[in-house]
Amino acid sequence: MKRFIYLLWFAHEHVAFRIHEIESIASLLNIPIKWLEPPSDEPWYLVELPSEEAVQQISARSVTMRRALQLWADEPTISKLHETLKEKCLNGILEPFKLKSFKVDVDLFCNSQTKEEKLERIESFSYIPFEGPVNLKNPDVTFQYIEYYGLDPKNIPEFPTRTFFGRVVAESGRSLIHELSLKNRTFIGNTSMDPQLSLLMANLGKVSNGDLVLDPFVGSGSLLVAAAKFGGHVIGTDIDYLMLHGRTRPTRKQTRHIPRRNESIEANMVQYSCVDKYIDVIVADSSIPCWRSDVEFDCILADPPYGIREPTERIGSKEFLPIVKKETIHFPSKVDYGLNEIVKDLMKFSSKQLKLNGRLLFWVPVFKQHYDESQIPRHSSFKLIGNCEQVLTTFTARRLLIFEKIKMPEDTDECSCTIPSTNSFREQFFNWDENRLTRKEKKEAAARNKELWFAKLNNINVK
Repeated sequence: MKRFIYLLWFAHEHVAFRIHEIESIASLLNIPIKWLEPPSDEPWYLVELPSEEAVQQISARSVTMRRALQLWADEPTISKLHETLKEKCLNGILEPFKLKSFKVDVDLFCNSQTKEEKLERIESFSYIPFEGPVNLKNPDVTFQYIEYYGLDPKNIPEFPTRTFFGRVVAESGRSLIHELSLKNRTFIGNTSMDPQLSLLMANLGKVSNGDLVLDPFVGSGSLLVAAAKFGGHVIGTDIDYLMLHGRTRPTRKQTRHIPRRNESIEANMVQYSCVDKYIDVIVADSSIPCWRSDVEFDCILADPPYGIREPTERIGSKEFLPIVKKETIHFPSKVDYGLNEIVKDLMKFSSKQLKLNGRLLFWVPVFKQHYDESQIPRHSSFKLIGNCEQVLTTFTARRLLIFEKIKMPEDTDECSCTIPSTNSFREQFFNWDENRLTRKEKKEAAARNKELWFAKLNNINVK
């Protein structure tokens, strides 16, 4: 079977997630993919795919890609690229598109250009025998010219190190990122996940039409929205009664003085026209599973609390025999629930309730200088597929762990996890710099600086 060479052109963000996303989508769609170059941090992958329809299907799901090109020329220099294109035009590569309306897009990676320079680059392709009209808004065919100047913005070479030219065959699914923007979402919380990351998790979890998807730490439901957009039937649990009932303090600064009204995860589903995929959310403690043994999920997506913005708690009491008062509404007491315990319980639960070959994805926070591969949790029923880092601050990051269930659980299964405890991570997060000023000290320093500035302005000596 004839295969075609395509260039997958990426946005330069979440680089570590690219390869896992493309492989997961290709596996989900059962599309064979051949890598012509080893995947790297450079903003493209060169691949062979069986058809244009196949690359369109992959692109439509991807949120790390920008677009896909059928590659016509790939050369180290601009002059060589033009030579190759002239030869291919003589061989008739343009014939199917010769009479169609068109436009040429120009992209410089790690460099910039003026409008005049951009026009000059477009005019340099005047030898291509286009006969159709130029249409910048809605062309029949779009061509892309790319100049690559490396990855170091502080050391940009005079000339590009690689150039590409091709026909755009597919745009990516990145429009969903804007559609699901938190800025316009009805219901959000302090820890609502960025839409791109939640869509990425749904792709990495291989969520498809009809799948049953669970988020055991659902919060404001960002992961449910993303999974529902890809056709999954979604359900979530959380220990926070107020969050699930939309009664927490408003998150948006402009409306913090106004109580929430008609805000809920279901309202988000209605907003994004996927309420038919929404099953429900349940107030439940993840350390005490509430599911029947015969319930089986296709995918489990989770972002457990880290103890920074949300507490790590489970139902319990520090008293030996707690007394429950006879009240109309009972709010159960809670105790600390360490990150190690959370992860172990999540993996043990998933080993029983996740289908065979289903995927479990969850985030764990790390202090970068103390992170070691040996800290990654392990379970006999799961195989680690991916371990992707998202940098949070200079010293901290979080890692998305992607597991696939490879066997049914047994009594002899082992589960290990040496991730630092929640209290340890929280202490390091807030005390990484011994010389860091407290909020009160910062205010005092700012007032002092303001006083000095006014004194200098008025030529007054300040002690």
